[in-house]
Amino acid sequence: MKYKEIESQEDLKKLLKKTKGTISSIAFQDIDFTEFEHEIIKLNFKKCIFLGGKLSHNFREQIEDNNFIFPKLDVPYNQYPAKLYNKESLYGGYKIGKPETYEKTFDKVVYNHFIKTGKEADSIKETLARRLHDHSITDALYDFLEKYEEKKVVAIMGGHSLARNTDDYKMVAQLSKELTEEGYLMTSGGGPGAMEATHVGAWFAGRKNEDLQKAFNILDKAPTFKHPLWMDTAMQVINDFPKGEYESLGIPTWLYGHEPPTPFATKIAKYFANSIREDGLLTIAKGGIIFSPGSAGTFQEIFQEITQNHYLSFGYASPMIFLNTDFWTNETPVYTYLQDLIKKGKLKNLILSIYDKIEDIKDELNRFV
Repeated sequence: MKYKEIESQEDLKKLLKKTKGTISSIAFQDIDFTEFEHEIIKLNFKKCIFLGGKLSHNFREQIEDNNFIFPKLDVPYNQYPAKLYNKESLYGGYKIGKPETYEKTFDKVVYNHFIKTGKEADSIKETLARRLHDHSITDALYDFLEKYEEKKVVAIMGGHSLARNTDDYKMVAQLSKELTEEGYLMTSGGGPGAMEATHVGAWFAGRKNEDLQKAFNILDKAPTFKHPLWMDTAMQVINDFPKGEYESLGIPTWLYGHEPPTPFATKIAKYFANSIREDGLLTIAKGGIIFSPGSAGTFQEIFQEITQNHYLSFGYASPMIFLNTDFWTNETPVYTYLQDLIKKGKLKNLILSIYDKIEDIKDELNRFV
């Protein structure tokens, strides 16, 4: 049975306006029913799912027999978010010039709770709350992806330590800017380094390259996320160049919460479970993945993506594009190793390529669509 989802007060208002008698097979996500007491008392609810929200005592008694009610647990985060996060929901209250205000943001409060209750929590209440939260984030993620063709969703992977003042960082940003302008949804792990560069580029889609250079001049003052002004400089750029018409998707995790997610991602699917986040990111990037220089985390993602492509887990293989020939063939010869395995017949179905120029990468992706 397919459930229709009601995710806002306005959606509920529309549903009540057109319904008489019975409401059946609806999932209500974090909805406040208390302002509609007069309307709902006249209706019969059957096989509906109530995820959190506000229910009066009378309404709860009215629906408890033929429906499924999931109450909120007393944790400092909503277990049933109906929408993805963004800069405002994660970093509301942050003040430019006062980096210490990050400590009171929702993102940091949840991370502190995550550490306090344990990365592998032993409380069943906490583990349940986290699983419910991550389920809702996945649901919101796929709702968001519905407006994009699956082969137009592309991810860029790379090291979290890639400094803002490096050529590789700026190349990733420029590449992401141009791909976004061509209709691709750019995604990443949502953190600092190459991930942030992905979203900086998408943020400046539709703007002049001179504007992007101005942003680099500001960001260069705090090269890595360990610099005390890393967030401050990001917020300054966002203030100077407000959000445009383009979107990008970051998928970070509180497991690596010491690395704050980049506020340049306009949609943020932040998870507790890194395993769900990692596999999910690779799964949705059906248009291809670009691997910029990185280390252990990037290597893990390469071989996870190999597995999905080798076994055609989702019906077809997607391009695996390596950026920076010298890094991937000499300094860290992963690309050379993969080519050797293909020649030996150990790997099949892979669409491998390696480039140093933005135009070549764009051509590779466009051939696949």
